[in-house]
Amino acid sequence: MNYLASIGSYAIMVVEVFKKPTKWKIMKTLILKEVDELIYGSLGIIVFISFFIGGVVAIQTALNITSDLIPKNLVGFATRQSVILEFAPTFCSIIMAGKVGSFITSSIGTMRVTEQIDALEVMGVNALNYLVFPKIIALLLYPFIIAIAMYVGIFGGWFASVFGGFSTSADFVEGLQLEFIPFHVAYSFIKSLVFAFIIATIPSFHGFYMKGGALEVGKASTTSFVWTSVVIIIVNYTLTQLLLG
Repeated sequence: MNYLASIGSYAIMVVEVFKKPTKWKIMKTLILKEVDELIYGSLGIIVFISFFIGGVVAIQTALNITSDLIPKNLVGFATRQSVILEFAPTFCSIIMAGKVGSFITSSIGTMRVTEQIDALEVMGVNALNYLVFPKIIALLLYPFIIAIAMYVGIFGGWFASVFGGFSTSADFVEGLQLEFIPFHVAYSFIKSLVFAFIIATIPSFHGFYMKGGALEVGKASTTSFVWTSVVIIIVNYTLTQLLLG
């Protein structure tokens, strides 16, 4: 019953976010601030992780090619498929759930503890719209991060396979072009947008409705990361069945 009540509260929160909007002049500033903190501030860790994940996929694929009958371009093909379909959108989203999600929960939770949210509501401001809506809009740029993650991940695979002596550059590039399906990129971006909404709203929910003091802020951040990751994995399975099944 507690889970059902939480889901109901979450749904109500999402509806309330879009009611009684804040003035555009103020909202524009809030959105730009969130873009800087949530999107631009996450580029470094995403680039770092994507490069090495792509390299690991390429190396593991190359090490498992034990027969001369298997074409060498399989390394590039496997790297492209793994990075575009799964590692870039899903793995990066779980990392973002930890980095961005924890930040969102702790920042909103701290405002709840210090009664800043109560002050907003006393002034007649829709606190949910003021705090959560800019995060949702900012994370609409999340596919931009995933596009960079795809590029860097594939580049990392090329770098590891060529300079590691596992494949030639020509074979790797040939594998990248082999049986390419453009919809796979669209599928990845669709997943990214859904994950972005999850990353923006679930941590906000745990921060906004938390109770207690400073210690509970840390607990709420941990809980939000766990639930955001679980929902991302479940939604990933569902979307894969719907779009690729």
